Amino acid sequence: MRPLIVCLPALLLLPSIAGCDRQSPDPSQVEAPANGSETPAAPSPAKELTGHLDISKRGTPAPTDGFEAPDGRKVTLASFKGKPLLVNLWATWCGPCIAEMPTLDTIAERGNGKLQVLVVSQDGKGAEVVAPFFAKAGFKHLQPYLDQQSALGFAFATGMLPTTVLYDAEGKEVWRVVGGMDWDGPRANTLLADALDSKG
Repeated sequence: MRPLIVCLPALLLLPSIAGCDRQSPDPSQVEAPANGSETPAAPSPAKELTGHLDISKRGTPAPTDGFEAPDGRKVTLASFKGKPLLVNLWATWCGPCIAEMPTLDTIAERGNGKLQVLVVSQDGKGAEVVAPFFAKAGFKHLQPYLDQQSALGFAFATGMLPTTVLYDAEGKEVWRVVGGMDWDGPRANTLLADALDSKG
């Protein structure tokens, strides 16, 4: 059985990373709600998230593992070739993931026609927890992709959520950010400049 990924306090992680990793639950981060469902940790403001940039996999083809589209179809990252693609792995119980989601929604709007943004849930309960989260959040541009078996999580092999990877139009990795990020902040805008300025 695969281990659960649970949130850890950012202080226990590398100074440059605010994220969730595969460890035992920390009571200060994971609450047990009365209804027994998974619940997100209280998020930090997105501006406080400073994930770690990793370019060691640059040029690597996107993994071929399948995951579920919002309409229930099985898709792979190859389904999105043709335009730059930003793939974010997240979960409803991961505080840094929740904190950065509104800024990913903003980038999805700004990238319309140029940059595709996918948020792929790693929640084991799938739509049971993701659908209510999306309904409450009211995102205008993000769609709920599901990866209940964490196939992409294991393929990316960072051991951390959130993990966000930028692919070029040919499906080759450009860079990845391990940990949370303010995706509408100056650092992210610098990283995404080429993709956001590309011709769609």
